Amino acid sequence: MPEPSVPDIRPAREADVPALLELIHELAAYEKEPDAVKTTARQLQDALFGPHPAVFAHVAEVDGRVEGMALWFRNFSTWEGVHGIYLEDLYVRPGTRGRGLGTELLRTLARYAVDQGYARVEWAVLNWNEPAIGFYRALGAGPQDEWTTYRLTGEALAAFGARDGAGPDLEGNGDAGQVAGASR
Repeated sequence: MPEPSVPDIRPAREADVPALLELIHELAAYEKEPDAVKTTARQLQDALFGPHPAVFAHVAEVDGRVEGMALWFRNFSTWEGVHGIYLEDLYVRPGTRGRGLGTELLRTLARYAVDQGYARVEWAVLNWNEPAIGFYRALGAGPQDEWTTYRLTGEALAAFGARDGAGPDLEGNGDAGQVAGASR
């Protein structure tokens, strides 16, 4: 029986966009949201390889096929005064899990963060995804239990963004305590 190929962890290339989009769809299906992906290949291409990329990706390639990805962007810690990495998506195809691809993708991001002087690599995980939670804990990552993620999206985003002075006064009506601590 032939030895399994050693994975190649590398920055994504433009030619990887179709595979990345396929992995994004697979991840959405795994996360029980198969119809939620609106991203097109063109949008992904522009975000990753346009004139001012704001999103980055690394892939795990085995035998010439992209089997995993880490899609990420830079964030900033106002407390640390330096950037960090926010890992938007980490996904490895089921057939190649257990071979260290996810570990090596995360290690690549950690190495990059250290080399750049970044303060951290962080991400979110669904509460029900016990295999991922166990994997992250085994790496030494810990949950930020004292924080709850909020998201303004869809109709709520459009409605709030369209208001001209209507709605809560976030700067002067005593709601500062509710707004304080929005980031660090």
